[in-house]
Amino acid sequence: MPTLPATICPASVDLRQTIDRLTTNEIVRLIDDFALWARPAQLPPPDGWTVWLLLGGRGAGKTRAGAEWVRGLALGLAPWSDRPLSPIALVAETLQDAREVMVEGVSGLLAAGAAGAPGGRPAWSPARRRLEWPNGAVAQAFSAEDPDSLRGPQFAAAWADELAKWRHAEAAWDMLQFALRLGDRPRQLITTTPRSIPLLRRLVADPAVAVTRMATAENAANLAPAFLDAVVGRYRGTRLGRQELEAELIADRADALFRRETIEASRVNAAPALARIVVAVDPPAGTTGAACGIVAAGIGEGPRDAALLYVLADATIEAAQPAAWAARAVGLFHALAADRLVAEANQGGEMVAAVIGQVDPAVPVRLVHARRGKRLRAEPVAALYEQGRVRHVGALPRLEDEMCDFGLDGLSDGRSPDRLDALVWALSELALSPAREPRIRRL
Repeated sequence: MPTLPATICPASVDLRQTIDRLTTNEIVRLIDDFALWARPAQLPPPDGWTVWLLLGGRGAGKTRAGAEWVRGLALGLAPWSDRPLSPIALVAETLQDAREVMVEGVSGLLAAGAAGAPGGRPAWSPARRRLEWPNGAVAQAFSAEDPDSLRGPQFAAAWADELAKWRHAEAAWDMLQFALRLGDRPRQLITTTPRSIPLLRRLVADPAVAVTRMATAENAANLAPAFLDAVVGRYRGTRLGRQELEAELIADRADALFRRETIEASRVNAAPALARIVVAVDPPAGTTGAACGIVAAGIGEGPRDAALLYVLADATIEAAQPAAWAARAVGLFHALAADRLVAEANQGGEMVAAVIGQVDPAVPVRLVHARRGKRLRAEPVAALYEQGRVRHVGALPRLEDEMCDFGLDGLSDGRSPDRLDALVWALSELALSPAREPRIRRL
């Protein structure tokens, strides 16, 4: 529960006694004190920034945070500002968005300035697209559809809402920067659900930009239970859910071997009866430190060269001793009633077979050897995805991230693609001839 300020409730006084002594107006003021009840991510970061990028999931409280920030600047309220700032630009994708969300929305500026709130409620003039507070501070709405409308005006601050969906994001953003030229330090707040557009990627990577994130689930107390059950439950862990609910900025590499849209289109809730299931293991080099890729997959009924393939689980384990990753792999083998465990033997085939045998000597193990580079081994598997033959059962976010980050030079951070390697071995075992290791034939 939030802590009441000492001026309202000294530490020595019982909270219930304090509340009982409050008048109705004081209780209303207390309830409306956003700085008291806000989550930390909804309040400005520590000083030192000129751009605050607030990435939030759907319904996470972005709009309320933006409205309270603008109101705090206009009225000079702590913790937003130590003096009133004006004028302020309100930029949305369209003027309708600015009015219906930023100004008149249930979490917008008119709601933030409800009757009885300190500083009073601003007056909204739709014809002028202008808000004015009793102290004379003003905010004006603009559309990112018309970047040139930001030529001429000048501002002390700006709130840009849902920047990631602006059609003319680059042009509108550039014009806004030229307009922020009043006061000692013009500041701007961006509230948006992330999408992988170049402008947003640059802002996230800029060390001068203060970035905070809020997931939808953090605001569960203010959301309909049906929304949480139906929408959050359905999309949790998927690319769309991670973007729209967890506020993750998910970017694919241009040279990636696997495309995220292909994976998303292949997702299913459950697998049918399968003709064969394997668990593939990509052991780490050495005894500890690296991850051990462990992926399970199965193949449906029908001809081997046409049957659908199902990726069932990613049980990859980080920095584990051989006994630990072997136990994880064998446990998954039994949980899925698999037919075979496939393990890469390049890092010591006898050791791999021995450590698995120590966990369960009855598990059938096939050792495979990599005679081509990782990309060449993965290309035939990528072709299976392009042919529409592979299905992902549920969400496998870390595996899918690795797949979509695997380019010509491997993963962008230089790590070994352990999850992807295990996936390649599993699908190759199921769909590609054992006599023909995955390879590219040059014509």
